[in-house]
Amino acid sequence: MDGNAQAFGFRLRPSALGQMMPMFLWLDQDLRIRGAGPTLLKLMGASVTGLALGDVFQVRRPRRIATVTDLTNAQRLRLTLRIPPYTLFKGVAVPLMDDDGVLLNLSFGYAVRDAVRDHGLSDTDFAATDLAIELLYLAEAKNAVMGEVNKMANRLQGAKARAEEQALTDVLTGLGNRRAMERALTSLMHDGGGFALIHLDLDYFKQVNDTLGHAAGDHVLMQVAAALRASVRGADLVARVGGDEFVILLAGVQDRAPLERVGEQIFKRMSAPILFEGLHCKVAISMGAVIGPSAPTSYAEADRLMAQADRALYASKHAGRARLTLVMPDDTLEELIIGGTPMD
Repeated sequence: MDGNAQAFGFRLRPSALGQMMPMFLWLDQDLRIRGAGPTLLKLMGASVTGLALGDVFQVRRPRRIATVTDLTNAQRLRLTLRIPPYTLFKGVAVPLMDDDGVLLNLSFGYAVRDAVRDHGLSDTDFAATDLAIELLYLAEAKNAVMGEVNKMANRLQGAKARAEEQALTDVLTGLGNRRAMERALTSLMHDGGGFALIHLDLDYFKQVNDTLGHAAGDHVLMQVAAALRASVRGADLVARVGGDEFVILLAGVQDRAPLERVGEQIFKRMSAPILFEGLHCKVAISMGAVIGPSAPTSYAEADRLMAQADRALYASKHAGRARLTLVMPDDTLEELIIGGTPMD
């Protein structure tokens, strides 16, 4: 070809051929490299002229390449550079006139994004008619949009989680609310691992509100909430279910010993004076408890358990307040602990 590419009876300068096909590869009859497009040279290195095709590329398809005819007869060519990053190519080969070898036109195919990244290519490395760069721009735009969509989805998910948490949280004390208690109780009834339910009510709370004001009452509720939370395990639920009513759910409890330990902790912490603006807020706490079933059961049983704990609570109040009463398996009531009361 005397330095030019010839096809269909006309001739092209190498620079013009490189502009149209920046990744062409010109091989002679012995499958040695005689020339290449500027982009391909950038990837292979400028010193490849004269090297055999197999020295520069590993031909993956067809498996056997011995002659130019093997290349031109192949419907699909797959090659890999033998130097890192082992870039993949696909291509097509056509014979040149006058037995002047074969011309391969290579492309990256689906690996174009990796090739652009690995070799630092830009739009000037591709033919003006090649849609690869446009496709890359579209892919990058899609990734950017999907990134924003994912960020928005994560923000929405976080907002949803916060909203759900707020829906299960008592605003004043930070404890669970009635809804949280009902959900946890349903789970415990379904799991069947045994649990205890304690219903608690503040004694003399109305007098605090009436004499010291609602700000003092709120302060008392927050102090009591902290005392209850500190008296149980991290996985146990403490919920405020009414104005001065609380419920504690102790998972995995099947006898009275854990109830007694928790009750003693609560009474110990409640024995410390609660002060508001230097004034003593005199309150105590009464408790009623019941041990739930150790086998899975329906939530319908929950109403009976709550009623039993409520009955035990009022038994504690009628017996003198500041005490813990347990509903026994035979439905009788047993006073477990008598606690001190700041009203004494």
